Amino acid sequence: MYEQINIFDVTMEKFKIDKPIRLIELFAGIGSQAMALHDMGADFEHYRVVEFDKYAIASYNAIHGTDFKKTDIRDVGGADLGIVDADRYCYIMTYSFPCQDLSVAGKRRGMTKGSGTRSGLLWEVERILRECTQLPQVLLMENVPQVHSKENMPDFQKWIDFLGGIGYSNYWQDLNAKDYGVAQNRDRCFMVSLLGEWNYKFPQAIPLQKRLEDYLQDEVDEKYYVTTEKARNLLKALNESGGLQSDLEPRTAGGGEESA
Repeated sequence: MYEQINIFDVTMEKFKIDKPIRLIELFAGIGSQAMALHDMGADFEHYRVVEFDKYAIASYNAIHGTDFKKTDIRDVGGADLGIVDADRYCYIMTYSFPCQDLSVAGKRRGMTKGSGTRSGLLWEVERILRECTQLPQVLLMENVPQVHSKENMPDFQKWIDFLGGIGYSNYWQDLNAKDYGVAQNRDRCFMVSLLGEWNYKFPQAIPLQKRLEDYLQDEVDEKYYVTTEKARNLLKALNESGGLQSDLEPRTAGGGEESA
């Protein structure tokens, strides 16, 4: 089956990375996007990491062998990204901002600038990019498909327009993990932004050859099973320590709602 060609295939050159990568991760979490680069065998360094949650950053450091500190994105400026020698390095910046206010599982408070929502932290990325004297050559975003729902599309379009206004070519598409070799029905929106006029195409789907059972061990040590007695003792200990109650209490805006 022949792939359809559009005008951009002829008029715009395909983007290619031919320099060592310096990876900048905003809203880094445990560094899943760094893991992807590692699994691809990419030549990259963990250059900058911004993550607000102390448990996430601890996990990041344990997984990647790094020593980054907990950081609030609201305290980060353009100069903090450390983008220099862009002729020698390709700077990739990821910014998969919090989805809690977009997801159907949340309260859907949106991501409007100035709204104070966790998903509204996207606009901190706008501020940071405006402060940069040199911009990352590549921006990568992943979020729930609701980022471009009817309610959120006006804000998403403003974001795309902003990126276009500072020189990025933007491409976005919903991709499902099950179409790329993973036995999980996980639909997400991805956006790739390339500094300059470049052509980009998302990878074609591939037939799924794995099932959930392929990931499971045939035999699991009994110590990993949670018995009724163990579960009862755990709940009792958490209740006595106040752990259960603290998890149920609402968090304030400055008390770690975001995963920045």
